[in-house]
Amino acid sequence: MSMGTQLKQGRKKQGRHPERVLSAGFVRTVTKPGRYLDGLGLSLLVTKTGGRCWIQRLTIAGRVRELGLGGYPLTSLAQAREKALENKRLIREGGDPLAEKHKAPIPTFAEAAAAVIDLHRPGWRNAKHAAQWEATLSQYVFPRLGAQGVHTITTADILAVLAPIWHEKAETARRVRQRIGAVMKWAVAHGFRTDNPAGDMLSQALGRQADVTQHMRALPHREVATAIHTVQDSQAGMSTKLACEFLILTAARSGEVRLATWEEMNLEDKVWTVPAERMKAKRAHRVPLSERAAAILREAQVLADESGLVFPSTTGKPLSNMTLSKLLKDLKIPAVPHGFRSSFRDWGQECTNAPRAVMEAALAHTIPDKTEAAYARSDLFERRRTLMEQWAAYLSQASNKVVPLVRRG
Repeated sequence: MSMGTQLKQGRKKQGRHPERVLSAGFVRTVTKPGRYLDGLGLSLLVTKTGGRCWIQRLTIAGRVRELGLGGYPLTSLAQAREKALENKRLIREGGDPLAEKHKAPIPTFAEAAAAVIDLHRPGWRNAKHAAQWEATLSQYVFPRLGAQGVHTITTADILAVLAPIWHEKAETARRVRQRIGAVMKWAVAHGFRTDNPAGDMLSQALGRQADVTQHMRALPHREVATAIHTVQDSQAGMSTKLACEFLILTAARSGEVRLATWEEMNLEDKVWTVPAERMKAKRAHRVPLSERAAAILREAQVLADESGLVFPSTTGKPLSNMTLSKLLKDLKIPAVPHGFRSSFRDWGQECTNAPRAVMEAALAHTIPDKTEAAYARSDLFERRRTLMEQWAAYLSQASNKVVPLVRRG
Protein backbone atom coordinates (compact mmCIF):
# COMPACT_ATOMS: atom_id res chain seq x y z
CA MET A 1 0.00 0.00 0.00
CA SER A 2 1.45 3.40 -0.99
CA MET A 3 1.86 6.24 1.49
CA GLY A 4 -0.65 8.28 -0.52
CA THR A 5 -3.27 5.54 -0.14
CA GLN A 6 -2.45 5.28 3.57
CA LEU A 7 -2.97 8.99 4.08
CA LYS A 8 -6.28 8.91 2.23
CA GLN A 9 -7.47 6.04 4.38
CA GLY A 10 -6.26 7.80 7.49
CA ARG A 11 -8.04 11.08 6.67
CA LYS A 12 -11.48 10.25 5.34
CA LYS A 13 -13.69 13.32 5.42
CA GLN A 14 -16.83 12.81 7.42
CA GLY A 15 -18.15 16.29 8.03
CA ARG A 16 -16.68 19.21 9.94
CA HIS A 17 -15.91 17.16 13.05
CA PRO A 18 -15.13 13.67 11.72
CA GLU A 19 -15.07 10.71 14.06
CA ARG A 20 -13.38 7.32 13.63
CA VAL A 21 -11.27 8.54 10.72
CA LEU A 22 -8.33 6.22 11.33
CA SER A 23 -8.31 2.52 10.65
CA ALA A 24 -6.43 -0.19 12.54
CA GLY A 25 -4.50 -1.04 9.37
CA PHE A 26 -3.43 2.56 8.86
CA VAL A 27 -2.26 2.90 12.46
CA ARG A 28 -0.28 -0.33 12.16
CA THR A 29 1.52 0.60 8.92
CA VAL A 30 1.87 4.39 8.84
CA THR A 31 5.49 5.53 8.96
CA LYS A 32 5.44 9.14 7.76
CA PRO A 33 6.03 11.51 10.70
CA GLY A 34 3.06 13.69 11.52
CA ARG A 35 -0.15 14.03 13.47
CA TYR A 36 -3.20 12.11 12.26
CA LEU A 37 -6.63 13.11 13.56
CA ASP A 38 -9.31 10.58 14.44
CA GLY A 39 -12.12 12.31 16.34
CA LEU A 40 -13.05 13.47 19.85
CA GLY A 41 -9.77 15.41 19.85
CA LEU A 42 -7.84 12.16 19.52
CA SER A 43 -4.83 11.98 17.23
CA LEU A 44 -1.98 9.62 16.47
CA LEU A 45 1.46 11.23 16.72
CA VAL A 46 4.14 9.56 14.57
CA THR A 47 7.71 10.66 15.35
CA LYS A 48 10.72 10.76 13.03
CA THR A 49 12.08 7.61 14.68
CA GLY A 50 8.86 5.69 13.96
CA GLY A 51 7.41 5.89 17.48
CA ARG A 52 3.62 6.23 17.74
CA CYS A 53 1.57 7.57 20.62
CA TRP A 54 -1.97 8.79 21.25
CA ILE A 55 -2.69 12.42 22.14
CA GLN A 56 -6.07 13.93 22.98
CA ARG A 57 -6.66 17.68 22.77
CA LEU A 58 -9.33 18.79 25.21
CA THR A 59 -10.78 22.04 26.47
CA ILE A 60 -10.77 21.87 30.26
CA ALA A 61 -12.10 24.83 32.27
CA GLY A 62 -11.72 27.07 29.23
CA ARG A 63 -8.12 26.05 28.52
CA VAL A 64 -6.92 23.82 25.70
CA ARG A 65 -4.89 20.98 27.15
CA GLU A 66 -3.23 17.90 25.68
CA LEU A 67 -3.41 14.55 27.39
CA GLY A 68 -1.26 11.51 26.57
CA LEU A 69 -3.30 8.32 26.26
CA GLY A 70 -0.44 5.85 25.80
CA GLY A 71 1.74 4.51 23.04
CA TYR A 72 0.98 2.16 20.17
CA PRO A 73 0.84 -0.85 20.04
CA LEU A 74 0.53 -1.14 23.82
CA THR A 75 -2.58 1.01 23.51
CA SER A 76 -4.62 0.01 20.45
CA LEU A 77 -6.82 2.28 18.34
CA ALA A 78 -9.93 0.88 19.99
CA GLN A 79 -8.50 1.41 23.48
CA ALA A 80 -7.44 4.97 22.65
CA ARG A 81 -10.94 5.77 21.38
CA GLU A 82 -12.46 4.33 24.53
CA LYS A 83 -10.20 6.49 26.71
CA ALA A 84 -10.97 9.57 24.58
CA LEU A 85 -14.72 8.99 24.94
CA GLU A 86 -14.42 8.53 28.72
CA ASN A 87 -12.52 11.84 28.96
CA LYS A 88 -15.20 13.66 26.92
CA ARG A 89 -17.92 12.27 29.17
CA LEU A 90 -16.01 13.29 32.27
CA ILE A 91 -15.68 16.88 31.03
CA ARG A 92 -19.40 17.01 30.19
CA GLU A 93 -20.11 15.98 33.80
CA GLY A 94 -17.87 18.77 35.09
CA GLY A 95 -14.83 16.65 35.77
CA ASP A 96 -11.17 17.14 34.83
CA PRO A 97 -9.45 14.19 33.07
CA LEU A 98 -6.03 15.71 33.65
CA ALA A 99 -6.60 15.97 37.39
CA GLU A 100 -8.01 12.45 37.49
CA LYS A 101 -4.97 11.12 35.69
CA HIS A 102 -2.58 12.81 38.10
CA LYS A 103 -4.34 11.30 41.08
CA ALA A 104 -2.48 8.14 40.19
CA PRO A 105 1.10 8.35 41.44
CA ILE A 106 3.58 9.19 38.70
CA PRO A 107 6.66 6.96 39.02
CA THR A 108 10.14 8.27 39.48
CA PHE A 109 12.75 7.46 36.88
CA ALA A 110 14.19 4.78 39.16
CA GLU A 111 10.76 3.18 39.63
CA ALA A 112 10.08 3.29 35.89
CA ALA A 113 13.50 1.78 35.16
CA ALA A 114 12.75 -1.11 37.53
CA ALA A 115 9.46 -1.71 35.71
CA VAL A 116 11.22 -1.72 32.32
CA ILE A 117 13.85 -4.19 33.53
CA ASP A 118 11.15 -6.50 34.89
CA LEU A 119 9.27 -6.19 31.60
CA HIS A 120 12.27 -7.24 29.51
CA ARG A 121 13.80 -9.76 31.92
CA PRO A 122 11.85 -12.82 30.59
CA GLY A 123 13.00 -12.07 27.03
CA TRP A 124 16.68 -11.61 27.81
CA ARG A 125 18.78 -14.68 26.99
CA ASN A 126 21.24 -13.95 29.78
CA ALA A 127 20.50 -12.90 33.35
CA LYS A 128 23.52 -10.59 33.30
CA HIS A 129 21.63 -8.15 31.03
CA ALA A 130 19.47 -7.07 33.96
CA ALA A 131 22.57 -6.64 36.13
CA GLN A 132 24.23 -4.54 33.42
CA TRP A 133 21.17 -2.31 33.13
CA GLU A 134 20.99 -1.83 36.88
CA ALA A 135 24.73 -1.15 37.17
CA THR A 136 24.93 1.48 34.43
CA LEU A 137 21.76 3.27 35.50
CA SER A 138 22.82 3.27 39.17
CA GLN A 139 26.26 4.65 38.34
CA TYR A 140 25.43 7.26 35.72
CA VAL A 141 21.71 8.09 35.82
CA PHE A 142 20.12 7.58 39.21
CA PRO A 143 22.32 10.11 41.07
CA ARG A 144 20.77 12.88 38.95
CA LEU A 145 17.46 11.53 37.62
CA GLY A 146 16.53 8.62 39.87
CA ALA A 147 14.24 10.57 42.21
CA GLN A 148 12.63 12.71 39.49
CA GLY A 149 9.15 11.94 38.22
CA VAL A 150 9.33 10.65 34.66
CA HIS A 151 7.02 13.48 33.56
CA THR A 152 9.50 16.16 34.65
CA ILE A 153 12.64 14.91 32.90
CA THR A 154 13.83 17.11 30.05
CA THR A 155 16.37 16.78 27.26
CA ALA A 156 18.61 19.12 29.26
CA ASP A 157 18.50 16.72 32.23
CA ILE A 158 19.57 13.78 30.05
CA LEU A 159 22.23 15.92 28.37
CA ALA A 160 23.72 16.66 31.80
CA VAL A 161 24.00 12.91 32.43
CA LEU A 162 25.53 12.00 29.08
CA ALA A 163 27.76 14.95 28.21
CA PRO A 164 30.57 14.09 30.71
CA ILE A 165 30.94 10.55 29.29
CA TRP A 166 29.83 10.98 25.67
CA HIS A 167 33.37 11.09 24.26
CA GLU A 168 35.39 9.72 27.19
CA LYS A 169 33.34 6.52 27.52
CA ALA A 170 31.62 6.45 24.17
CA GLU A 171 30.29 2.89 24.13
CA THR A 172 29.05 3.12 27.72
CA ALA A 173 27.41 6.47 26.95
CA ARG A 174 25.54 5.01 23.99
CA ARG A 175 24.21 2.17 26.11
CA VAL A 176 23.16 4.56 28.87
CA ARG A 177 21.33 6.70 26.34
CA GLN A 178 19.54 3.68 24.87
CA ARG A 179 18.45 2.61 28.35
CA ILE A 180 17.22 6.08 29.29
CA GLY A 181 15.33 6.15 25.99
CA ALA A 182 13.70 2.80 26.74
CA VAL A 183 12.48 4.09 30.11
CA MET A 184 11.13 7.27 28.50
CA LYS A 185 9.29 5.26 25.82
CA TRP A 186 7.74 3.19 28.61
CA ALA A 187 6.59 6.44 30.25
CA VAL A 188 5.04 7.61 26.96
CA ALA A 189 3.32 4.26 26.44
CA HIS A 190 1.76 4.49 29.91
CA GLY A 191 0.56 8.05 29.36
CA PHE A 192 2.88 9.71 31.88
CA ARG A 193 4.29 12.00 29.20
CA THR A 194 3.79 12.68 25.47
CA ASP A 195 7.38 12.84 24.22
CA ASN A 196 10.74 11.09 24.48
CA PRO A 197 13.39 13.61 25.61
CA ALA A 198 16.15 11.15 24.66
CA GLY A 199 15.27 11.44 20.96
CA ASP A 200 16.64 13.31 17.94
CA MET A 201 17.13 16.66 19.65
CA LEU A 202 19.56 15.04 22.08
CA SER A 203 21.69 13.76 19.18
CA GLN A 204 22.19 17.30 17.91
CA ALA A 205 23.17 18.53 21.36
CA LEU A 206 25.67 15.75 22.04
CA GLY A 207 27.46 15.77 18.71
CA ARG A 208 28.95 12.92 16.75
CA GLN A 209 31.14 10.36 18.47
CA ALA A 210 34.35 9.05 16.96
CA ASP A 211 34.29 5.50 15.62
CA VAL A 212 34.75 3.35 18.72
CA THR A 213 34.03 -0.08 17.28
CA GLN A 214 35.90 -2.59 19.38
CA HIS A 215 36.35 -6.26 18.59
CA MET A 216 36.79 -9.09 21.05
CA ARG A 217 40.46 -9.52 21.92
CA ALA A 218 41.70 -12.60 20.07
CA LEU A 219 45.03 -14.32 19.44
CA PRO A 220 46.47 -14.99 15.99
CA HIS A 221 45.78 -18.68 15.36
CA ARG A 222 49.49 -19.53 15.42
CA GLU A 223 49.64 -18.44 19.10
CA VAL A 224 46.64 -20.45 20.32
CA ALA A 225 48.62 -23.66 21.00
CA THR A 226 51.04 -21.70 23.18
CA ALA A 227 48.09 -20.28 25.10
CA ILE A 228 46.79 -23.80 25.72
CA HIS A 229 50.19 -24.84 27.11
CA THR A 230 50.26 -21.75 29.31
CA VAL A 231 46.85 -22.71 30.73
CA GLN A 232 47.86 -26.34 31.24
CA ASP A 233 51.02 -25.32 33.14
CA SER A 234 49.13 -22.87 35.37
CA GLN A 235 47.95 -23.39 38.94
CA ALA A 236 44.28 -23.19 37.92
CA GLY A 237 41.91 -25.96 38.93
CA MET A 238 41.57 -29.03 36.74
CA SER A 239 37.99 -28.20 35.77
CA THR A 240 38.93 -24.68 34.64
CA LYS A 241 41.91 -25.85 32.59
CA LEU A 242 39.97 -28.61 30.86
CA ALA A 243 37.03 -26.28 30.16
CA CYS A 244 39.35 -23.71 28.59
CA GLU A 245 40.97 -26.22 26.20
CA PHE A 246 37.60 -27.79 25.38
CA LEU A 247 36.23 -24.34 24.52
CA ILE A 248 39.14 -23.72 22.15
CA LEU A 249 38.92 -27.13 20.46
CA THR A 250 35.16 -26.91 19.87
CA ALA A 251 35.08 -23.17 18.98
CA ALA A 252 32.08 -22.93 21.31
CA ARG A 253 30.82 -20.02 23.36
CA SER A 254 31.76 -19.76 27.02
CA GLY A 255 28.25 -20.34 28.36
CA GLU A 256 27.76 -23.39 26.19
CA VAL A 257 30.89 -24.98 27.69
CA ARG A 258 30.48 -23.88 31.29
CA LEU A 259 26.92 -25.25 31.47
CA ALA A 260 27.60 -28.42 29.48
CA THR A 261 26.21 -31.58 31.09
CA TRP A 262 27.07 -35.25 30.68
CA GLU A 263 23.59 -35.90 29.28
CA GLU A 264 24.56 -33.81 26.24
CA MET A 265 27.68 -35.89 25.53
CA ASN A 266 27.86 -39.01 23.38
CA LEU A 267 31.43 -40.23 23.81
CA GLU A 268 30.84 -43.32 21.70
CA ASP A 269 29.87 -41.30 18.61
CA LYS A 270 31.94 -38.29 19.70
CA VAL A 271 29.04 -35.83 19.49
CA TRP A 272 28.05 -33.02 21.83
CA THR A 273 24.46 -31.84 21.40
CA VAL A 274 23.88 -28.40 22.90
CA PRO A 275 20.15 -27.90 23.64
CA ALA A 276 18.27 -25.03 21.99
CA GLU A 277 17.75 -23.09 25.23
CA ARG A 278 21.50 -22.60 25.63
CA MET A 279 22.18 -21.59 22.04
CA LYS A 280 22.20 -17.98 20.90
CA ALA A 281 20.04 -18.84 17.88
CA LYS A 282 17.68 -20.93 20.07
CA ARG A 283 18.24 -24.04 17.94
CA ALA A 284 19.88 -27.27 19.10
CA HIS A 285 23.45 -27.55 17.81
CA ARG A 286 25.48 -30.72 17.22
CA VAL A 287 29.21 -30.36 17.80
CA PRO A 288 31.55 -33.02 16.34
CA LEU A 289 34.23 -33.86 18.90
CA SER A 290 37.81 -34.34 17.78
CA GLU A 291 39.89 -37.10 19.34
CA ARG A 292 41.50 -34.57 21.68
CA ALA A 293 38.13 -33.06 22.67
CA ALA A 294 36.83 -36.54 23.47
CA ALA A 295 40.01 -37.22 25.50
CA ILE A 296 39.33 -34.08 27.55
CA LEU A 297 35.89 -35.41 28.38
CA ARG A 298 37.35 -38.71 29.52
CA GLU A 299 39.76 -36.77 31.78
CA ALA A 300 36.85 -34.73 33.11
CA GLN A 301 34.95 -37.84 34.20
CA VAL A 302 36.87 -37.82 37.49
CA LEU A 303 35.16 -34.48 38.24
CA ALA A 304 31.65 -35.92 37.84
CA ASP A 305 29.31 -35.11 40.73
CA GLU A 306 25.60 -34.81 41.46
CA SER A 307 25.33 -31.59 39.43
CA GLY A 308 25.74 -33.48 36.17
CA LEU A 309 28.02 -30.72 34.90
CA VAL A 310 31.02 -31.69 32.79
CA PHE A 311 33.14 -28.88 34.22
CA PRO A 312 31.77 -28.13 37.71
CA SER A 313 33.32 -25.63 40.07
CA THR A 314 34.66 -26.76 43.45
CA THR A 315 31.23 -25.98 44.92
CA GLY A 316 29.43 -28.20 42.43
CA LYS A 317 27.92 -25.21 40.66
CA PRO A 318 28.72 -24.07 37.10
CA LEU A 319 31.94 -22.15 36.62
CA SER A 320 31.15 -18.44 36.76
CA ASN A 321 31.07 -16.42 33.57
CA MET A 322 34.23 -14.64 34.74
CA THR A 323 36.29 -17.75 35.55
CA LEU A 324 37.81 -18.26 32.11
CA SER A 325 38.22 -14.53 31.47
CA LYS A 326 40.06 -14.09 34.76
CA LEU A 327 42.28 -17.09 34.02
CA LEU A 328 43.41 -15.58 30.71
CA LYS A 329 43.93 -12.17 32.31
CA ASP A 330 45.95 -13.59 35.22
CA LEU A 331 48.13 -15.56 32.80
CA LYS A 332 48.61 -12.41 30.69
CA ILE A 333 47.14 -14.10 27.63
CA PRO A 334 45.92 -11.17 25.48
CA ALA A 335 42.54 -12.63 24.59
CA VAL A 336 39.05 -13.24 25.92
CA PRO A 337 37.30 -16.64 25.75
CA HIS A 338 35.03 -15.55 22.89
CA GLY A 339 38.09 -14.43 20.94
CA PHE A 340 39.17 -18.02 20.31
CA ARG A 341 36.21 -18.36 17.97
CA SER A 342 37.77 -15.58 15.92
CA SER A 343 41.14 -17.36 16.02
CA PHE A 344 39.44 -20.52 14.73
CA ARG A 345 37.67 -18.57 11.98
CA ASP A 346 40.91 -16.94 10.83
CA TRP A 347 42.70 -20.32 10.81
CA GLY A 348 39.94 -21.87 8.72
CA GLN A 349 40.06 -19.06 6.21
CA GLU A 350 43.87 -18.94 5.94
CA CYS A 351 44.91 -22.58 6.37
CA THR A 352 42.08 -24.73 4.99
CA ASN A 353 39.91 -24.87 1.91
CA ALA A 354 36.76 -25.29 4.00
CA PRO A 355 33.78 -23.49 2.40
CA ARG A 356 32.37 -20.49 4.22
CA ALA A 357 29.13 -22.40 4.92
CA VAL A 358 31.06 -25.10 6.80
CA MET A 359 32.93 -22.51 8.89
CA GLU A 360 29.71 -20.66 9.72
CA ALA A 361 27.99 -23.91 10.69
CA ALA A 362 30.94 -24.82 12.94
CA LEU A 363 30.47 -21.50 14.74
CA ALA A 364 26.68 -22.03 14.94
CA HIS A 365 26.07 -18.78 13.10
CA THR A 366 22.65 -18.19 11.61
CA ILE A 367 22.25 -17.31 7.94
CA PRO A 368 20.90 -13.73 7.76
CA ASP A 369 19.47 -14.13 4.25
CA LYS A 370 16.05 -15.78 4.71
CA THR A 371 15.98 -17.21 1.19
CA GLU A 372 19.42 -18.77 1.58
CA ALA A 373 18.50 -20.08 5.02
CA ALA A 374 15.37 -21.76 3.63
CA TYR A 375 17.51 -23.95 1.38
CA ALA A 376 20.29 -24.58 3.92
CA ARG A 377 18.67 -27.59 5.61
CA SER A 378 21.87 -29.56 6.37
CA ASP A 379 24.12 -28.78 9.34
CA LEU A 380 27.11 -30.11 7.32
CA PHE A 381 27.98 -32.31 10.27
CA GLU A 382 30.42 -34.74 8.62
CA ARG A 383 32.29 -31.96 6.88
CA ARG A 384 32.51 -30.15 10.21
CA ARG A 385 33.87 -33.30 11.85
CA THR A 386 36.77 -33.28 9.38
CA LEU A 387 37.32 -29.58 10.02
CA MET A 388 37.43 -29.97 13.81
CA GLU A 389 39.95 -32.82 13.53
CA GLN A 390 42.09 -30.57 11.36
CA TRP A 391 41.86 -27.80 13.98
CA ALA A 392 42.91 -30.17 16.76
CA ALA A 393 45.79 -31.52 14.64
CA TYR A 394 46.93 -27.98 13.83
CA LEU A 395 47.02 -27.08 17.53
CA SER A 396 48.88 -30.30 18.35
CA GLN A 397 51.51 -29.65 15.67
CA ALA A 398 51.86 -26.01 16.64
CA SER A 399 52.38 -27.04 20.27
CA ASN A 400 55.73 -28.55 19.25
CA LYS A 401 56.92 -25.11 18.19
CA VAL A 402 57.66 -22.32 20.64
CA VAL A 403 55.55 -19.35 19.57
CA PRO A 404 55.75 -16.58 22.18
CA LEU A 405 52.55 -14.76 22.99
CA VAL A 406 52.60 -11.17 21.82
CA ARG A 407 51.51 -8.77 24.57
CA ARG A 408 49.13 -6.25 23.00
CA GLY A 409 48.00 -2.94 24.37
